[in-house]
Amino acid sequence: MRFRPIASLSVAAAAALLLAGCSGSPDQAQSPDAATQSPDAGQCQAPLADAPAPDGLTVSGDFQAKVDVTLPDAYAPADLQRTTLIEGSGEQVQAGDVLKANFTLIDAASGEVQLQSIDSAPDGMDTLISSQQIFGASLQCATIGSRTVSSFPAGALGDGSPAFVLVADAIEELPTRAEGTEVAPVAGMPTVTFADDGAPTITVPSDPAPSETRIENLRRGDGDVVNPGDTVIVQYTGVLYDGGTVFDSSWQSGTPAQFSTTGVVPGFKKALEGQTVGSQVVAVIPAADGYGDQEAGSIPPNSTLVFVIDILGVQHAPEAAQ
Repeated sequence: MRFRPIASLSVAAAAALLLAGCSGSPDQAQSPDAATQSPDAGQCQAPLADAPAPDGLTVSGDFQAKVDVTLPDAYAPADLQRTTLIEGSGEQVQAGDVLKANFTLIDAASGEVQLQSIDSAPDGMDTLISSQQIFGASLQCATIGSRTVSSFPAGALGDGSPAFVLVADAIEELPTRAEGTEVAPVAGMPTVTFADDGAPTITVPSDPAPSETRIENLRRGDGDVVNPGDTVIVQYTGVLYDGGTVFDSSWQSGTPAQFSTTGVVPGFKKALEGQTVGSQVVAVIPAADGYGDQEAGSIPPNSTLVFVIDILGVQHAPEAAQ
């Protein structure tokens, strides 16, 4: 699970991102191109340079609705750039925020719409803001309620990739911790306490680890259901059952993570699929549903793992889109 920088993405990868999200690792720092960052460290550092829209490029349509885009004849953008078409009055969007947003991706050469998120997510697509992927980059440092149009020249997403244009509406900021209804803890499971910001501290029981994966809710949300193959946006902390040592945590890395349910170990997958956005889950995962007899970073072989997972958003896989 790794963030991929803008320059490494193909158009096919961009399509996969819009419909199913991008792979993400909470361990990897976000590092926008220094050439496009503001010289003032106190300002939001946008990964795309602000520039006026080229003559002849127009976007029509209500905010949070389908848009019509007209491009200049033979439009061939030369630079990565972004124009704010509607200035929102909400909070500024920062890296690590989670939003509801709409995206329309257009092939610059043909003017054809390649993807529209509103088709699969009419109320807005759950989006993790990251300068490491095009959809987050199109809204980072804008304000809620804003519409931007971004241009990506040929080759910007990888060798041979065509140029394209991305229209983005920043609809609403979402919580970065689970806010579903609390559920009474279950005896025999790890106990969890929370810091003011929602970061969990996990205390492992003295009982022997279970032989099968155990999953219980700490909170139950009322959002969309996570289906097999969906991409989720989560906060999580993982500890070793033996000793309670933290081996990974999005809370410690400072930003939520985003990945497909098919890109994690089986026990983590079981803890996600069938849950709802806004839920918080504690999962005890024996080695058979984890990393087995293989060492994985700071995780020793044959380790039982404990995760507390906050489900913040979901992007449905195409076959599961509602």
